[in-house]
Amino acid sequence: MRHTLPIAPQFYVTAPQPCPYLADRLERKLFTALQGEGAERLNNSLSQQGFRRSQNVLYRPSCTDCSACLSARIDVAAFRPSKSQKRTVKRNAHLERRATSPWASDDQYELFRRYLDERHADGGMADMDVFEFAAMIEETPIRSRVVEYSDDRTGGLTAVSLTDVLEDGLSMVYSFYDPHQPQNSLGTYMILDHIEIAREAGLPYVYLGYWVPGSSKMGYKAKFSGLEIYFKGRWQKVKDPRKYDRITHHPLSTDPIAEQVANIQLPDRHPTRG
Repeated sequence: MRHTLPIAPQFYVTAPQPCPYLADRLERKLFTALQGEGAERLNNSLSQQGFRRSQNVLYRPSCTDCSACLSARIDVAAFRPSKSQKRTVKRNAHLERRATSPWASDDQYELFRRYLDERHADGGMADMDVFEFAAMIEETPIRSRVVEYSDDRTGGLTAVSLTDVLEDGLSMVYSFYDPHQPQNSLGTYMILDHIEIAREAGLPYVYLGYWVPGSSKMGYKAKFSGLEIYFKGRWQKVKDPRKYDRITHHPLSTDPIAEQVANIQLPDRHPTRG
């Protein structure tokens, strides 16, 4: 008789390359494939341990001498909008939200290209063509939605978020918007709206991706109350964002790869059925 043992996810490490957030630093990622019947459970489990999804891959920064990239989420119950954020909601009252299945459209790609050309022309996604864009949106083995925001006066597509639905929250995988409306703070508005969606759905968290202390590109995330970051193996409330500048840039702030992998909690691959 042949016995087949469950196959645990295999973890790999990327080669170092220039960091897109902090000058004179190298980034490295720990990653695993997201596939098969256990994809939903694996995504839920690893998202709660600081991993992010990109198509069929889950990854987490694992740089050799820096841990500045901190997975961030908002505790919906603890969030209280600031006066500025309340004004942002009012300025965007003309936007109409529509959540759809993860299918790419020409309008989305046109908006995506305008956004990249204006905001991230030298970034890693700058050369993404329409087929690669479609793959980013559509290649998902889990429950995902495309949340579109359109101007109810003109019907024009204004902002888009590719969003995963987790067991404990919403994960904003990638967002883009009209770069010619800086006065409307569309990136902030989408986060505020996702907090409201999560609240209505009874989901406790909104996952924002990574917050990088010291990076001007990521500074806006520290402006949300109820912010938590995954650091040293647990979620911690952010009370003073400035203290993480010192801690995360220390050369001993990152555990060796073997220890990181050993400490990853994997889901039960054969859950009991009721």
